[in-house]
Amino acid sequence: MTAITASLDHLRAWMPWAHHEPESIEAKTQRLRDFHADFEQGRDFIYGIFSPDESQVLGGTGLHPRLGEGAREIGYWIHADHAGQGYATEAAAALIKVAFEVENLRRVEIHCDPNNSRSAAVPRRLGFTHEATLQQSVDGTPRDVMIWRLLRENYDRTPAIAIEIEAFDALGQRLL
Repeated sequence: MTAITASLDHLRAWMPWAHHEPESIEAKTQRLRDFHADFEQGRDFIYGIFSPDESQVLGGTGLHPRLGEGAREIGYWIHADHAGQGYATEAAAALIKVAFEVENLRRVEIHCDPNNSRSAAVPRRLGFTHEATLQQSVDGTPRDVMIWRLLRENYDRTPAIAIEIEAFDALGQRLL
C-alpha cells in the first residue's frame, strides 16, 4: 500500500463523502446541494474554509448534531498543502463560540484519530478535556477514536471566547 493510498483510506474512514473522490463536477455540485439542504433543514451544519482572499478552498468544518440534544460535534479537515497554519483551530474556535453563544448548547465534542497529532492538537489548544480513547469502536468500523469534550461551564476559560466572529441568521440578522 502506498502512502497516498493509506492516506486516502484514512480520510475515507473519517469523512464518508471522500469515498467518491475524485468525483465529477456534477456529483460534487449535488453533494454541495445536499449539504445546503441539510443546513437549511437543521440536520447538519457544514462550512467551507477559504483562503483570506476567498480564492481557494482550504478545507471544511462542521457543527454536527449527531451527539443528541444539547450537544454538537465539531469536525474539520484541511488540505495537506495548508495544514499546520492554524485554520482548523480558528474554524473550531468560531464554531465553539456559535455552539455556546448562539445555540446555547451544554457541550461540544471533537472526535479524532489518535494517530493524527495535528488534529488532536486542535482541541488541546482550545481547552477541551480528553475524555477517552475508544479502541475499534466507531460506527462499526474497527478504528480508534479520541473523544475530546468542552462543557459550557468551562467555555469562559478557553481561547475560543476571545475570537471575534460575525454570525448571521438566514434573514441576515446579526447573531454575533
